[in-house]
Amino acid sequence: MSSTSATRLTGVQWLVCVIAAIGFAFDIYELLMLPLIIKPAIAALSAPIIDELVSGGMARPQAMALWVPGGLEYVKWARVLFFVPAIVGGVFGLWGGWLTDRLGRRRVLTFSILLYAFGAFAAGFVTSLPALLICRCFVFVGVCVEFVAAVAWLAELFPNHEQREKVLGWTQAFSSLGGLMVAGMNILAGRVAASLPEIAGGHEAWRYTLISGVIPALPLLLIRPFLPESPEWQKKKEAGTLKRPSIAELFSPALRKTTIVTTLVFAASYGLAFGAIQQLPQILGAQALGTPREAGHSEVIAAAKSKAGEPAGKNKDTGKPEYTPEQRKTAGNESDAVVAGVTLWQELGGLVGRALLAILAIKIVSRRSLLRVFQIPALFIVPALFYWIAGALQSDSLLAIKVGIFVAGILVVGQFSFWGNYIPLVFPVHLRGTGESFAANIGGRIIGTAAAFITITLSASDKPDPARIAMVGACVAGVYAVIGAVLTSMLPEPGTVDTSDHE
Repeated sequence: MSSTSATRLTGVQWLVCVIAAIGFAFDIYELLMLPLIIKPAIAALSAPIIDELVSGGMARPQAMALWVPGGLEYVKWARVLFFVPAIVGGVFGLWGGWLTDRLGRRRVLTFSILLYAFGAFAAGFVTSLPALLICRCFVFVGVCVEFVAAVAWLAELFPNHEQREKVLGWTQAFSSLGGLMVAGMNILAGRVAASLPEIAGGHEAWRYTLISGVIPALPLLLIRPFLPESPEWQKKKEAGTLKRPSIAELFSPALRKTTIVTTLVFAASYGLAFGAIQQLPQILGAQALGTPREAGHSEVIAAAKSKAGEPAGKNKDTGKPEYTPEQRKTAGNESDAVVAGVTLWQELGGLVGRALLAILAIKIVSRRSLLRVFQIPALFIVPALFYWIAGALQSDSLLAIKVGIFVAGILVVGQFSFWGNYIPLVFPVHLRGTGESFAANIGGRIIGTAAAFITITLSASDKPDPARIAMVGACVAGVYAVIGAVLTSMLPEPGTVDTSDHE
């Protein structure tokens, strides 16, 4: 039997698959956490700032309007929290990819998971927006490095083509399980927050959701001693034939087209998600309850009001009934739980999309054709969905939105899994981590995540306007989708690129 023939997985290979699947799951767990918690987190951490503005003479409604979705201060911090960690993660992730080629896959993978678990845990205890930003930067660095190290590790541990495609496809499917888990955790946190230990003087669901990111570090501490290094990387390292990785080499004549096109099409996939889909919690969530600026989906608003009860306080300036701060927290937790139930459908769709990719990856030879199975329908469906949502916030049920976001999840998240199968095939061993990191971090994490920055910026207004966010999201997603569809025709097929390690 040849060394590349398929055999049953050994116990060690199963361990590798388990830890990689856990890493993939919590990569997405951490990335999808911010859209779920950003609204309540900004509301809680801006409260002292609002009090200070009021004590300085500003009317409370005017001060609060700055910090609701669409308000000037909210937009500023939402952009910062979405985009600055992505830039930091992209830059340090690129360095992490270089370290993956230099120091080995296993060592860098382990460090990256511990790093983002620490950042996530610390984020739950922050008392200011700058502190939350710093913690999210640590999380993004860990996530950006982990993906690259895990994909390179798996690709080299399974030399048989069919077995490698299956392993990469099915372990990446756990990414969507991570999305389901964070949506479920946010729902659970909203339901049980009042019975959990107090943090920073309150029982806010978003804090417990953030802290749950420490979970992947726990099995890693037990499994780490049994994990092997990549045999292909280790063999070259010991033989002295492993070339030194170089970012500049990615732009050599042999690899320039591969690097540039892969980076831009990778960015297009992420732009679809961050420009539109990840803005859904801000579009649907209940905002400014009991004020003329009240916004969100009608069913979410009704659920939040029902949970909070009748207004128990009065506005100091107008004397009109007003929800107390405690009622607002209760309403916010309920709103988050209802919205998380909608995003759960998105993650179910993502799980189906990743499973479909895992099946199709061994049946469709052309990588371009495989990507287009997901890419072309997404080009039409995702922008149309958010254009429709813009007009459906008051008239259509959440069930219709759930069905639509389920389909969008299949088409967009299926593209994410594609890259884990494709990239290891078009870069040589000594550049595999570096090449993957450039495409994933500069392309996906920076250029792709910039779509969130663009959507938030262009949808800013002087009062909450979820329909405007949805409309802008539809346009931004459409632009990214068109770019991806056009550039895919230039995407190199594996086997047409020289991936040898010869001098």
